[in-house]
Amino acid sequence: MNISIIGYGKMGQLIEQCARERDLGVKSIIDPFHPQATHKEFTEDAMKGVDTCICFTQPDVAFSNIENICKYKKHGVIGTTGWTGQMKEVEKIVKSSGTGLVYSSNFSIGVNIFFKLIEQASKVFNAFDVYDILGYEAHHNRKMDSPSGTATTIANIILENIDRKKTIFEDRLNRKIEPEELHFASMRGGSIPGTHTVLFDSEFDTIELKHTARNRLGFATGAVIASEWIAGKKGLFTESDMMKQLLG
Repeated sequence: MNISIIGYGKMGQLIEQCARERDLGVKSIIDPFHPQATHKEFTEDAMKGVDTCICFTQPDVAFSNIENICKYKKHGVIGTTGWTGQMKEVEKIVKSSGTGLVYSSNFSIGVNIFFKLIEQASKVFNAFDVYDILGYEAHHNRKMDSPSGTATTIANIILENIDRKKTIFEDRLNRKIEPEELHFASMRGGSIPGTHTVLFDSEFDTIELKHTARNRLGFATGAVIASEWIAGKKGLFTESDMMKQLLG
């Protein structure tokens, strides 16, 4: 199988490393700024012989990258966040192209196992209203967005499974939090690759679920595995769809 890497920052370079270790061919690297990229933009030449495009770029170009991936009828793995407000348009584009696209706020296999643990834990704690729920995340000082896409995914999983929580509050609180609000806070600083913590807290104890990334290699490996998984599929999928199939 052959891939094209869209965006050649730190993640793109790790994806190249992982792809070669798994014997995938890297046919092209598209990046308008990096001197080692093979192409500055999508072209017929850049897409020649490519099966799947793996995209980790800035949010403002994510939608146009998806359009180009589908234009050339390639499968796509999208790790860029910030475009899901255009989900209906993306669904139409993917369907009309006859290809497959899988997206996630976090392709780390460990994080996606973490999502499953939070889902199961939330279903248990839903029956015990003596527990309140809250969360927080920490990332390096170069991260552009807040909260992280992973934090938003976690918060939505909790909302889907805890009846007493109705809304997510992500900003600074200068008042008493309402019982139906789920507070998920963000911190930025240092070189932290990514830490996400969920607390189930009562008067008598705290149960904590936590995922700590050591480096970005887990994200890159998950994205490369996703590029193998999407081969031959049609339609729009999430990392959750992939995990359901892989876990049986």
